[in-house]
Amino acid sequence: MTQDSRDGELPFASTPTASVAGRTLAQSTHQWRSRSSPLRSSAPNVVVIMLDDVGFAHADTVGGAIHTPTLSRIADTGLRYNAFHTTAICSATRASLLTGRNHHRVESGTITEFASDFDGYTGEIPKSAATIPEVLRHYGYNTAAFGKWHNTPALQTSAAGPFDRWPTGCGFDHFYGFIAAETSQYQPSLYRNTTPIEAPNDPAYHLSEDLAAQAKRWLREQHALAPDKPFFMYWAPGAVHGPHQVFSEWSDKYKGRFDAGWDAYREQAFERQVAMGWIPADSKLTPRPDTLAAWDSLPAEERKYQARLMEVYAGFLEHADVQAGKVVDELERLGLRDNTLIFYVLSDNGASAEGAGGTINEILSISGVPIPFAQQMKILDEQYGGLPALGGPKIANMYHAGWAWAGESPFQGTKLVAGYFGGTRVPMAVSWPKGIQADAAVRGQFHHVNDIAPTIYELVGITPPASVNGVAQDPIDGLSLAYSFADGSASTRKAQQYFEIFGSRGIYADGWMASVFGPRLPWLSATAAAYANWNPDEDVWALYKLDGDYSQSTDLARQHPDKLAELQARFDEEARANNVYPIGAGLGPLLNPSARIGTSQTEWHFNADVTRLPEFCAPNLRARSNKVTVELTVPETGEGVLYALGGMAGGLVLYMDAGHLHFEYNCLSVMRTKLRSTARIEPGARRIELQTLMSGPAPGAPATFLMRVDGIEMARGTAPFTAPLCFTASETLDVGINLGSPVSLDYCDRAPFGFNGRIDDVHIVYIP
Repeated sequence: MTQDSRDGELPFASTPTASVAGRTLAQSTHQWRSRSSPLRSSAPNVVVIMLDDVGFAHADTVGGAIHTPTLSRIADTGLRYNAFHTTAICSATRASLLTGRNHHRVESGTITEFASDFDGYTGEIPKSAATIPEVLRHYGYNTAAFGKWHNTPALQTSAAGPFDRWPTGCGFDHFYGFIAAETSQYQPSLYRNTTPIEAPNDPAYHLSEDLAAQAKRWLREQHALAPDKPFFMYWAPGAVHGPHQVFSEWSDKYKGRFDAGWDAYREQAFERQVAMGWIPADSKLTPRPDTLAAWDSLPAEERKYQARLMEVYAGFLEHADVQAGKVVDELERLGLRDNTLIFYVLSDNGASAEGAGGTINEILSISGVPIPFAQQMKILDEQYGGLPALGGPKIANMYHAGWAWAGESPFQGTKLVAGYFGGTRVPMAVSWPKGIQADAAVRGQFHHVNDIAPTIYELVGITPPASVNGVAQDPIDGLSLAYSFADGSASTRKAQQYFEIFGSRGIYADGWMASVFGPRLPWLSATAAAYANWNPDEDVWALYKLDGDYSQSTDLARQHPDKLAELQARFDEEARANNVYPIGAGLGPLLNPSARIGTSQTEWHFNADVTRLPEFCAPNLRARSNKVTVELTVPETGEGVLYALGGMAGGLVLYMDAGHLHFEYNCLSVMRTKLRSTARIEPGARRIELQTLMSGPAPGAPATFLMRVDGIEMARGTAPFTAPLCFTASETLDVGINLGSPVSLDYCDRAPFGFNGRIDDVHIVYIP
């Protein structure tokens, strides 16, 4: 380190002592040494707001039908960008944004749950790529993150750590949120820093509201205790990623608004986008792919279901945006808004088509488990109360992929499609009243999330350090977009940017875009068979001249084969430099189930102290033959959970109720296999066994369950299929209690339903 921050090294933060030492204390003068700041006095506070899975044409700020007053507020007091890009998937985008590097360079070529041992895909952001908060903290900033954190390797999310890639190990002084792709909005799996905490058991609770309240509290504390210190806040609530959950009063605002369907919505949004100048007047609306159903092809009864799913999504989005507004309100109330630089990135990728045909549980389609509409409606009506249950705490619903496609007007593709703007291009607004003159002119410069970090460094007035905590730093891949603040018509300075997720790929260079859609259609169920014959070397590339073709509507590959070859060569150079190869490495866990993240242990002993063990760190009781033996003391009338894995959207649980022993395998909300002992379990020391026998190695294979007490079989049953990928993204294994959302509806009103006896040991062993 040196004192001069201009050379790229981190600064010292103190000046020589002002004390004068004599031979005795009486002869000495004492004055506390002063500490100089390496920052200029005008250095702004920085707030990054980023929502999740929002479509380019969903917000009314940019031509959509869903009210987003906070996005409009930031845009109206600053600038708006219509050619800003993400990576097409959440973990990758967040890693790129926070480090200023390309996502493969920082080992985030896929989501953390799909990590593998290929370079570029391990899910471990290297220490040679310090995050924005880590750098700013060395320059005197206080830092905090609220909401979704999807950048800790899945196997490092338990109480055993390590914690160096949790938010507090990545530069944040404070973290409040969840560590997963998603969580329940009503019963989330929360952490404060590295400590698990439980959300209140309150029907009025909602995670987005909690995150706003926590952020406001932190701002007030900073203002009261360290008013002279600038701060960096990362507010990323997880909304509107599935499950789509919000109070009905928000969804009901949109009743009837989507009855015309997704085809009509897309056309109407396109007209508004053009009319308001959000997209160029010569933009073309790309057609619906043949693999997506036309709205008019749906039966009338199904249209009601699909329209309600979109109403829930719309209410969810408006609700999340309003919560972001509460954070901005607090900045204003504290007098901090004028010198706070706010980036509002509307989404971490394009709208998500992972709901496929519209679902009461998004994990069904992600896992490749097709459930026809009629069957889903029957389950919804009989078990959950019909359409009014959508958006509530008992359902993990997600809208039809048609709504995601409609929300990506005028582009091709959705989330997971990295080669086309439907997967990568998102609205962004930037506001800094003290430093940026508001301008209603839309900025069309081509930029990427890796450009936010260098922009912040430039505006704060620091040079990205060459070394952080003794680790030499990799070069920043991003380029500051600050040049565009004063001149909306300035030419794009970003010359090149590659994209790749799940084999979908592309490269932008000097106004041209070469694209490969890739092997995966996000709106169709993902199965290994879909990729069995895929050879990336045989993929057909398309070529687009973006000046005059904003939406990638006209393929010029045949007219300009030399230009296409040039861009393909550039992609190859970038892929080699950034550890992108092998193409499609992110698909590994789908192609090869044995490659999925999981513990290498085959035997465990747990006691009642073990709770909140994330599913990806826990024994695979879901889809692997195993035996669980519980040594316990049963009271006079046994009540409560002995162990539970998962939650309302899917899981399994062994519990006692009114003295009877129960087991339930909740297969993603659509199939519940239940076992119950005929007789009550006698009080005293008991040994209970639950054996799971898979019928075969295929993902989703049926399973047989045997329940024994003291060696005597009490019940057996069969699940016709099992959850092939996971139960949920964030629920956990708990002994003696069911934290988070309850696995079984039968004790839903009594959750977390702790056991009233004593559990001495839960012994789990895999059966070969």
